Amino acid sequence: MSCFTEIILFKRMLKMLSLKKITSFIHKEGWRFAAIFFSASILSLMVWIPLAVLGFLLTFFVIWFFRDPERVTPNIKDKIISPADGKICLIDKASPPAELSLDTKEMLRICIFMNVFNVHVNRSPIEGVVEKITYKAGSFLNASLDKASEKNERNSLIINNGNKKIVVVQIAGLIARRIIGFIKDGDKIKAGERFGLIRFGSRVDVYLPKGSVEDVKVGDIVKAGETIIGSL
Repeated sequence: MSCFTEIILFKRMLKMLSLKKITSFIHKEGWRFAAIFFSASILSLMVWIPLAVLGFLLTFFVIWFFRDPERVTPNIKDKIISPADGKICLIDKASPPAELSLDTKEMLRICIFMNVFNVHVNRSPIEGVVEKITYKAGSFLNASLDKASEKNERNSLIINNGNKKIVVVQIAGLIARRIIGFIKDGDKIKAGERFGLIRFGSRVDVYLPKGSVEDVKVGDIVKAGETIIGSL
């Protein structure tokens, strides 16, 4: 049975269970994983029922992990919207990733840690043009650690709103092994628009230009596309 066929059968099963709305609530990246776990669970029923039960639980966890709810983004000039769901784990001043080749040496950095229970679809913090996207391979340290910004696998992008540039960095974590982007260089993007996701636990850093101020503090819980985290 092909992966595509498994996905179709799995969606039909959800509809039969009166869960039709969930098919539009889950990001398309999640259906392949859900179909694999679901198929393995069905096969496990013929081998060992407890293993099948575990498989079904993992299937629904995957569905929950890849949820992609709609968000209402504030339309307020010069405000920076959170690009990720999670907790503010660090606010400091730091240099943006070297591979971006930016002239600036120091920017205000706001770091958001996403655990496995957070929504992992990332959204643009401002409206503008994607000036540059750069991927860098690296380690998979705990994303909540400060050194994860430098050591871990990451995907960095510069967004130019016509007056100022900000940097958004998707950082893989201890469990996360894949950063997925939905945009490319030169694309125009709106504040709150989806630009990527990171699978299974990770972090997103936002670098704001000199003179910007944070509107959050360490420990605050934020939502992608809705929470204001800073001001230009």
